[in-house]
Amino acid sequence: MGQAFNDAAIVPLTTGRQNRLMPVALLPVPPTPAPSPPAALVWFRRDLRLTDNATLQAAATHGQPCHAVFVFDTDILGQLENRADRRVEFIWHSVAALKLDIEAQGGTLQVLHGSPRTLIPALAAQLGVNAVFAGRDYEPAAVARDAEVATALMAQGAQLHQVKDLVVFETDEILNSSGRPFQVFTPYKRAWLARYAAAAQQPENSSQNPNTTPVLWAAPRAPAAMLSLTEIGFLPTNLLQLGIQPGEAGAATLWTDFQTRIGRYRETRDFPAVKGPSYLSVHLRFGTISVRQLARFAWEVAQVQGNTGAETWLSELIWREFYQMLLWHGPQTVSQPYQSKFAALVWPNPPGHFEAWAEARTGYPIVDAAMRQLNQTGYMHNRLRMIAASFLTKDLHVDWRLGEVYFAQTLLDYDQAANIGGWQWSASVGTDAQPWFRVFNPVTQSRKFDPHGWFIRRFLPELAAVPDQWLHAPWTMPASEQAQCGVCVGRDYPPPIVDHAAARAFTLDLFRKFAPSAHA
Repeated sequence: MGQAFNDAAIVPLTTGRQNRLMPVALLPVPPTPAPSPPAALVWFRRDLRLTDNATLQAAATHGQPCHAVFVFDTDILGQLENRADRRVEFIWHSVAALKLDIEAQGGTLQVLHGSPRTLIPALAAQLGVNAVFAGRDYEPAAVARDAEVATALMAQGAQLHQVKDLVVFETDEILNSSGRPFQVFTPYKRAWLARYAAAAQQPENSSQNPNTTPVLWAAPRAPAAMLSLTEIGFLPTNLLQLGIQPGEAGAATLWTDFQTRIGRYRETRDFPAVKGPSYLSVHLRFGTISVRQLARFAWEVAQVQGNTGAETWLSELIWREFYQMLLWHGPQTVSQPYQSKFAALVWPNPPGHFEAWAEARTGYPIVDAAMRQLNQTGYMHNRLRMIAASFLTKDLHVDWRLGEVYFAQTLLDYDQAANIGGWQWSASVGTDAQPWFRVFNPVTQSRKFDPHGWFIRRFLPELAAVPDQWLHAPWTMPASEQAQCGVCVGRDYPPPIVDHAAARAFTLDLFRKFAPSAHA
């Protein structure tokens, strides 16, 4: 009408037969409230941290208030036979710490238990969000899950935004000159380093240095409860007793320590009795530390200081990305060899061999000590993983897939891409694998990488009194020496399950039909 709110309008008022005009004061009309901007939902998965989290940054730069959720995925947890699983407890502690960190910033973390295929779309609808952000996962089962969630979200007018956070370079970012995935690591590494160096010259546009936009957390409607470990169907383990500190704080402690040792990494990394590795593998697996942060430090130290240890360690991070890329492009390798010519190879799987390996009863101390370490702690030194895998496949002639599954069930830092890549490498059926005619000699490996037997004696205390001379092959110890040290082979420790030389010859015959031109 054009009048001010305190003006009077004259309107006709009819009362019976009389018409009269009466002034009526117009009340102020409240302005229509502007619709509040729709919020975003951050779905934490393998990125259980706030620092340098690309997924969180993508949501923050979207300009919307952020809700947060973590789902204890029953589609995954339901497949775990062991209810006392160290990985689940590690995740549980890390999620609890993340929840506290988010609450300290004014938000909250919804912790749910069930299938994300239904829970994520339902929560998005409940919160009225139009965007869900999640770190991209490259495992085939995760790819299928995310496609299903994306479809469900789209049907209700929302979108799933997948963000690169797990790796520095992903999927098709590092390809060969023909536009195809690299099959060999060394040229892949060269291409990776070249691209990284180019990106480092433009840090403002580089994924190595993500933005640090503050997160606007959506005000929680009510405090979100943290499910207990038993509520999700699991039991405490010896995780904390082993001195493993989950969460972002645990990763930061290990990273601070490793930075003081990284210069010696090349010389110490292969000796299981020495503090050589970073021990960050489980934190990389669950994203309690950023791979960008680690790669940036290693690259700068290697480039600026010429640090060979940092250069070697960066190579290991690149191997990790190589395997992620291979799994993305070759999802069939979850169950099939990357080299298709070996798909017809029939592994003998002799009765009792797999069980003796898994239960540390092979009679080869370095193998048995490695398996004890795995079974007791959920961790196995990387050199020992190669020795144990080679022994299972090429000495015991057991299908690599059985070993891969066992590691998947027991490794705290289990990563599908790296585990499959490592097992296929050891079994000589993967891409850029160890040549099939090269077979690790477990005794030679033992003498080279645990020369004083410190590692063996730690996990095989029954052999503690055996002199160094006989420790790596105790069955060669004369009966008089056995009596003197009080260790009788066959009574206190098993004899070797196979003869290595004979087992090696059998392996060469097994593989020759698939590669007749190769020379043993």
